Amino acid sequence: QVQLVESGGGSVQAGGSLKLSCAASNFGFSSFCMAWFRQAPGKEREAVATISPGSSYKYYSDSGKGRFTISRDNNKYTLGLQMNNLKPEDTGMYYCATDSRVFPALQCAEVDLPGRYIQRGQGTQVTVSS
Repeated sequence: QVQLVESGGGSVQAGGSLKLSCAASNFGFSSFCMAWFRQAPGKEREAVATISPGSSYKYYSDSGKGRFTISRDNNKYTLGLQMNNLKPEDTGMYYCATDSRVFPALQCAEVDLPGRYIQRGQGTQVTVSS
């Protein structure tokens, strides 16, 4: 059974940093693409970053490029997201997600395809004040 538990969110001022973490159950974690999504009130879910099983391929949304770093530890079944220089528009609920099945590493960035990434946790709230 897939279980994902996010943590690390909080309230910070613009320009600050946060490190999000996602603890996963051992569902074959090391074989799956993983991703961070966020959702602000009244807005659609947005992919923030993805990472391939072996960490060779990382994708970042335009909003996160240069500021966010996604990482994973396949030995500890954890996914991380280091967020620097946070902006008020980064405010939202952040979720980690696992791909729906095993895909080739180069396809981990295909976040817009229907049925791909599945959120299973409660999320962690990030609030950035100006």
